[in-house]
Formats: sequence, structure tokens, C-alpha cells
Amino acid sequence: MTGAVTLTRRQQSIYDHLLARDAAGDPPPTLDELCDRLGLRSRGSMHTHVKALIDTGLVEPMNGKQRGVRVRIPAEREPTQLALLGSIAAGRPIEAVEVPEQMDVPAHLRTDKSCYVLRVKGDSMIEDGILDGDCVVIESRGYARNGEIVVALIDGMDATLKRIYQRPHEVVLAPANCDMKAIAMPPERVTIQGVVVGQMRSYR
Repeated sequence: MTGAVTLTRRQQSIYDHLLARDAAGDPPPTLDELCDRLGLRSRGSMHTHVKALIDTGLVEPMNGKQRGVRVRIPAEREPTQLALLGSIAAGRPIEAVEVPEQMDVPAHLRTDKSCYVLRVKGDSMIEDGILDGDCVVIESRGYARNGEIVVALIDGMDATLKRIYQRPHEVVLAPANCDMKAIAMPPERVTIQGVVVGQMRSYR
């Protein structure tokens, strides 16, 4: 249910449907699509319910310039631009590259700490669902818990994306690909630059 706003049962069902579509990344539905999906025969009645949701501030005004009924995104969910600092190897380590750009990142894919974005190259993390070409959101910090996916800098030169396991005299950087071997080395050779907190993928 919504907070202090009182909705009718029909208005709540419409709003819940719009929220579910938005969370799934589906395009905003038209009034006709809403009628069809929610079993309401009258387009005029649907328009009345949607107008009520607009008046409460839960749905964006339908000004004729946009197709579909859109939920109003709370400020805390609005995208924030983060720096895209280049590419990171998910295969063998490569030299870190920094080519600053800006990328819109939804709030739920980042933390309230300093974050940045890297584009993944290689297939060493495919069994964790991180594919070549994906963008990963990194929380910038110099420590990690065992098992977290990190950006690790090796010998101050080469950056790689791996799961980290830290032992008293050894750091293991483990791929998520059964065809590849983990990298083990003394702790002084590895610097943690950040931890993966989000992931984005384009299908275009």
C-alpha cells in the first residue's frame, strides 16, 4: 500500500501494476493496455482512476507528449550520473584505463558511498552472471570481505575483476569460470580499489 495517500481498491491495483512494470523495466502502458490487463472495460473509467493517481502525485501528468502512464519516480530513485572510468579485465589482468565519461545509474544499483562505473572485458566472471560488455558499479574502498567481487590492482599496474579471498600470507583472486585458474599472490602485491555493488547490461 501507499503511505498517507488513501486510494480506492481499483486505484491501488492500477498503481501496484504500474510499479511492477516499472521495476521490471517494461514500457509504460497505455490506457487501453491497462484496461486489458486489469479487466476494466471502460476506457473512460480507467482515465478517471489514472487522473486520481495523478492528483495524488503518484503518477506523472499525461500531457500528450509521452506515450503511456508513468509512475512518478521518487527523488531517491532518480538516476545519478557516475564516472565511467574505462574497462576492467574479467579474464587476465590488463593495465587500468581511465577514460572519464558520465553514465546514469539508478539509485538501487549504487550505495551512498563514492561509486564509479567500469565496463567489463572478458569472460572470467560469467558463472556469476557478469558478461563481456556489462557495466559494473563499484563502491570505492580499500577493503573487502572474503567472497566479494572486487577491483584488484596487482603490483600497482594491472587491474582485474575477481572474487577475493584473503588469508594471513596470501590473497587469492578467483574467477567465476571453471575453465580458468585462480591467481594467488602475497598480500603486498594486491591493492583493493573497490567492490562491485551493482551491474548494468544493454541488450541493444
